[in-house]
Amino acid sequence: MRRRTDPEGHGPVRYGPPLPGHGLPLLPGLAAALAEAADHDDAGPFGGPPLLDAACGYFGRRGLPAEPDEVATAPGAPALLVAVTAALGGDVLVPRPCAAWWAPQVRALGRSVFHVATPAECGGVPDPYALLETIRRIRTEGGDPRLLVLSVADDPTATVAPPEVVHETVEAAAVEGLHLVSDETWRDTVHRPHDTVLLSPAEMLPDRVTVVTDLAGPFLPAGWPAAVARFPATADGAGLRARVLDVLTALGARVAAPVAAAAAYALDEPADVAQRLAAGVALHARVAAAAHRAVVATGALARPPQAGRHLYADLGPLRAALGARGVGDAQELEDFLTARLGMPAPGGHRFGDDLAALRVRLCTGPFLGTTAEERGECLNAPAPLELPQVQRALILLGSVFDDLRDDAQRWEPPP
Repeated sequence: MRRRTDPEGHGPVRYGPPLPGHGLPLLPGLAAALAEAADHDDAGPFGGPPLLDAACGYFGRRGLPAEPDEVATAPGAPALLVAVTAALGGDVLVPRPCAAWWAPQVRALGRSVFHVATPAECGGVPDPYALLETIRRIRTEGGDPRLLVLSVADDPTATVAPPEVVHETVEAAAVEGLHLVSDETWRDTVHRPHDTVLLSPAEMLPDRVTVVTDLAGPFLPAGWPAAVARFPATADGAGLRARVLDVLTALGARVAAPVAAAAAYALDEPADVAQRLAAGVALHARVAAAAHRAVVATGALARPPQAGRHLYADLGPLRAALGARGVGDAQELEDFLTARLGMPAPGGHRFGDDLAALRVRLCTGPFLGTTAEERGECLNAPAPLELPQVQRALILLGSVFDDLRDDAQRWEPPP
């Protein structure tokens, strides 16, 4: 048997996928806020009082009250995770799969990362029994698990964990004395907010949960890096925040003043920001649902997307057809679909899944068109799925997957 993909040259850091982008024109209010601050640089190393105050308001409106001395900012969530991990020490547990940037950030510090299986109904949150088993195994082998990173609204699976699952997992982590980082980057992108209950772990275990939100999820372009964190309102939380600020200072991880101004504007959630967020979420939800229908119609597996701008597909049922085309692992699947769809299709190995599993994350942003005009047209159209650029992308997706289904049927043995 020939050797499958060699991970060397396909590293998860240099070649890792970014957050799924908005794919939408820049909101004029954000551009104005950034431009107004571009001529001066008076923000402190942690974003300045306006950004800290705006972050407190943002968290408070989501049932997570905070004071300025309980929050921190950084140029992106990865810097915050690095700082929290460095401040806490010990080994880190994450669900399998998980956001592509979690494990590389931890390993860059020389810390061990342990993946834990997720329950059948969702991703982003470890199965509580698997979590307890993993913790006990790590300790038996001489490890020191201290931190669990999870996401109730998940990248890559686009699922929202049911409150009962979150409760059981958080309770298990508390019994074992872990600190939790709840990555809530996607909480504001839930597709059906009135029908979906999203429970933050910080509402259940306020003394042991740090909440992190990368503003590229709900508000800002990915090229304007900014993220906020909320720490527990306890003495231990204050100590953790102080150590995190020390690490951020040592790294020079400061939000640029113009970006800090735009972030503060977004976090205040004026009408234009709130309306754009709602319209963008609704648009991506419709595209994600259509892409999901096209994928599962061919026999591939995918949970219905509930949040974000992506979906996560398992092409295991089409393995024979893919094998006939020289695709036997996630890296080869990534190369195959990226070439045929003309859009990034990162394999599941980027997210901690087994390289041999044929899983892939598909993002909805590229379905909106290739120009700012086309993407803006999608935002304003009453029936965006009927626009030519969206139809073309969905037809191409269906065609590529239909070909695989047809090949798979030809490879099936006769009854």
